[in-house]
Amino acid sequence: MNANIAIDGPAGAGKSTIAKRLAARLGLLYVDTGAMYRALAVFFLRRGLERSDEEGISQAVADADVTIRYEDGSQQVYLNGENVTGLLRTEETGNMASASSAYGAVRARLLDLQRLLARESAVVMDGRDIGTVILPDALLKIYLTASVEERARRRIAELEAGGGSVDPDQIRRDIEERDRRDMNRAVAPLRQAEDAVLVDSSDMTIDEVVGTIAALYEERCRR
Repeated sequence: MNANIAIDGPAGAGKSTIAKRLAARLGLLYVDTGAMYRALAVFFLRRGLERSDEEGISQAVADADVTIRYEDGSQQVYLNGENVTGLLRTEETGNMASASSAYGAVRARLLDLQRLLARESAVVMDGRDIGTVILPDALLKIYLTASVEERARRRIAELEAGGGSVDPDQIRRDIEERDRRDMNRAVAPLRQAEDAVLVDSSDMTIDEVVGTIAALYEERCRR
């Protein structure tokens, strides 16, 4: 039986955190597709490519291999055999991932791997086009969002906790720009699938969001 959960939504909505906890609660495999795109972003940045260089990125992506492994229960992302998990959360990497993921050649490079993971195991997969493109037949589709203000607050807190310097106005502008790119790109734009359940996490705790989605999933499984 198809028992997959697809979670889509804009940057900073809490998709990865929620998906990880949800997978652990339900005993499903967590697949962070955003981390896969960020690994490719690391590759492009190392090549000295600009975000706007679609031709260069589209040519270079053929030389990049991204794989996911689970080590001691933790997802690790490998780029051409190198564990790059610790390099994925910088603003530079995130902005490159958002821009480069709009290119058809980049999305095609990862599409087959993502679908293969969902065929081999029941998964919780989060990203921008999981319910609309990657897993259109998922048992449960969620569109997880939050206000720009709340998403900026969360990102600022994350950066401050890591000891990084923070420009709150720039963080907000980056989020708004990434929303614009994600929602207006020509290839697989971010949108809520027609049969997805909208969950706004602006005023919800992590446990409340996880509980809400878990209840929806368990109800679908009983049908």
